[in-house]
Amino acid sequence: MTSDQRKPTVPLWRRPHWPLVAVLVAVALVRPLFSVVGLSDTLGKPVTPIVLTVAVSLVWILAAGLGRVRHPLLTLLATGLGYALASLVLSAVLSPLLTGELQGPLTRPFAIIPLFAVNAGWGAVCGLCALGLQRLRGIRD
Repeated sequence: MTSDQRKPTVPLWRRPHWPLVAVLVAVALVRPLFSVVGLSDTLGKPVTPIVLTVAVSLVWILAAGLGRVRHPLLTLLATGLGYALASLVLSAVLSPLLTGELQGPLTRPFAIIPLFAVNAGWGAVCGLCALGLQRLRGIRD
């Protein structure tokens, strides 16, 4: 391959489909919203959070796997990290308003890294599923 035929390299941070990441992070915020308004307790724990996680995962996989997303793995990995950041900020803002004191990961800083790691893993697994779905549909990078 000559230098004229090479594909231009795109920095890794520019590869995710950022508008889709933002929408999918918003979709995932249904999980803490259910908890904040008390629906998780009303509908029953641990079933409600599990059902919500599965539903959000399916939305993520189908959106990236059926859409025209060039890098579904990176997009959903970024979505998982974005969700971790959004839930961290939401917890910091809402817990003092709702309970009168700061609660959540910011009160236990050692929990912040696992929060990001778990959600990055969640996004990566969904991204691999979306990539598999694209391959089943005959879409290649």
